[in-house]
Amino acid sequence: MKINTGISDRNRNESVKILNQLLSDEYVLYTKTRNYHWNVTGPDFSELHKFFESQYEELDGIIDETAERARSLGGRPFGTLKEFLHETRLKEFPADDPDARKMTARLLEDHELMIRNLRRDLTLCAEKYSDMGTSDFLTGLMERHEKMAWTLRACLD
Repeated sequence: MKINTGISDRNRNESVKILNQLLSDEYVLYTKTRNYHWNVTGPDFSELHKFFESQYEELDGIIDETAERARSLGGRPFGTLKEFLHETRLKEFPADDPDARKMTARLLEDHELMIRNLRRDLTLCAEKYSDMGTSDFLTGLMERHEKMAWTLRACLD
């Protein structure tokens, strides 16, 4: 059925592209956070193990919400690792075994990159694609990433 919500098909498709790139970033960040949850060691193990768990649980919800936003615009959210790895803007470090401080610093760097990308993307959705709903959605995600970055930064201070 044709979608008639006041946003052109072209603009909706552009918003879905942004959401799929975001979904890719979120999935890679989720995986990296879960990996660090499993592999953290050291004197702060117990605290960081629980802390990383709370962060990957938050990211799991964000992943679902992002995919559902893409569907609400009539798009198809990515659903394969190949798609996620092709589109992500985050870096992975396979076979690397960083210490707890480096894990925390890398996650902070990723969240800060996410925030910068979200800031740019929410402006594009609002100003170029006339998609205020997606812009508002991205604003909310940016605020959630800002909070996660703050808590990671606090661990490093």
